[in-house]
Amino acid sequence: MKSLPNTEPNARKFPLVDYHYHAPMLKGSSAPCIQTSKSLRDITRDYFDAEADREFLSEAAVFTALIVMAIMPIVTGISAVFQLLSNLPLF
Repeated sequence: MKSLPNTEPNARKFPLVDYHYHAPMLKGSSAPCIQTSKSLRDITRDYFDAEADREFLSEAAVFTALIVMAIMPIVTGISAVFQLLSNLPLF
């Protein structure tokens, strides 16, 4: 919508709006269209096929390190419980 200019000195503050205004259409482009993927699924599949191969080993190494760090305190705790039970007098 294109607003019309105010030319009267005592006119209202809001400009009048021409509701029948149509923006000019753009001319056609002479650039060739590139081939696009058929869907978002195809785009993501292409992206992750290339990325998954490169990052799998580093992510697997980080995951393994996290699992080892999580298991170590559990094993240490179980070992401490066994030592405690072996040092207690039996009734």
